[in-house]
Amino acid sequence: MEAKTTRSSVFHTNYHIVFCPMYRRKVFKNDIAEHLEQFFRKQVEKKGWALITIDVRPDHIHLAIEGISPITRLSDVVKYLKGTSGLSLFKVFPKLRRQFRKGRIWSRGYYLGTAGEVSSATIKNYIERVEHD
Repeated sequence: MEAKTTRSSVFHTNYHIVFCPMYRRKVFKNDIAEHLEQFFRKQVEKKGWALITIDVRPDHIHLAIEGISPITRLSDVVKYLKGTSGLSLFKVFPKLRRQFRKGRIWSRGYYLGTAGEVSSATIKNYIERVEHD
């Protein structure tokens, strides 16, 4: 994905997000894993971001997403992804409610990391463009 622009900025963001179900239960298999993959692809696209990769493991999920605006609170991104996917899982797979009696599929925590993709030539090009504005 190329850099995105707003009126006042140019950005290219890459984030690696990992989150787990409550008690690290190994529930993301077969139909559930397939549903989650399709669901996250749709939600990320709906927000105008790009899903670089997704890896659904039985007890956790890895998402690599790019194009999230630098002014967007990343905790809100995670809250959105976990909240909407949890509701969808309970709706499509109602039997999951037996394993997650508190009404929450996801544990509270998550991992969020950044991945850089900027070369010195990119920085030089940006500085030269800004000097001419």
